[in-house]
Amino acid sequence: MMEIRYAGGPTAVLELGGVRLLTDPTFDGPGEHPIGDRALTKTQGPAFEADEAGPVDAVLLSHDQHPDNLDRAGRAYLSTVPLVLSTGSAAARVGEPVRALPNWTSVDVGPVRVTGVPAQHGPDGTEHLVGEVTGFVLSGEGLPTVYVSGDNASLDVVRAVAERVGQVDVALLFMGGARTPLVDGYLTLTSEDGVAAARILGARHVVPLHFEHWAHFTQGRESVMKAFASIGDGLRLLAPGERTEV
Repeated sequence: MMEIRYAGGPTAVLELGGVRLLTDPTFDGPGEHPIGDRALTKTQGPAFEADEAGPVDAVLLSHDQHPDNLDRAGRAYLSTVPLVLSTGSAAARVGEPVRALPNWTSVDVGPVRVTGVPAQHGPDGTEHLVGEVTGFVLSGEGLPTVYVSGDNASLDVVRAVAERVGQVDVALLFMGGARTPLVDGYLTLTSEDGVAAARILGARHVVPLHFEHWAHFTQGRESVMKAFASIGDGLRLLAPGERTEV
């Protein structure tokens, strides 16, 4: 059993085996977020602020280079937590308490084993443009197996994870079909790809994250509901601030 509390965007608090984890902290309000010579537009703020998230044992940071996954308030929040697991690039740029978790390596946070898994933030051959990204698998004795996709757009990557990990109980899938002028293609899963990913993983429950609250998403809540109609009770589409147990 695990509990999930959805803040909005890619941010959620996960409670598993007595361990509290937080994904991609984004606690700024709506507005323009510069990135290079352009900007991403946040359309809605989080359902709760950083100080309302409660103490956490670790942050799971898919990447640090884009403000829709780590914004100004999120960066400040990192200095208040004991451990941040992320990419090697993030560890080099941000410093402590960010720790690199290379693909297929693991660290134990209490009874929860956190394993870094691949993620591809765009079409093949675009990593030099979008940067390094990671996903995570959570597991432990007597605990559900949980996949946190991060900003992954590749079903081949999902297949690689499924081949190594096997069936997962809960899939937290970053979707939204994100697009920007940076690359020609999707930067995250579409709703339809989310359904395909759930089937590849054999996931009993799917919790969508990062599918709303930013203007560069091409799909949203309605698209997720329509695509996942065939999943039935397996979909847990949370409202901002809502909690669920899976």
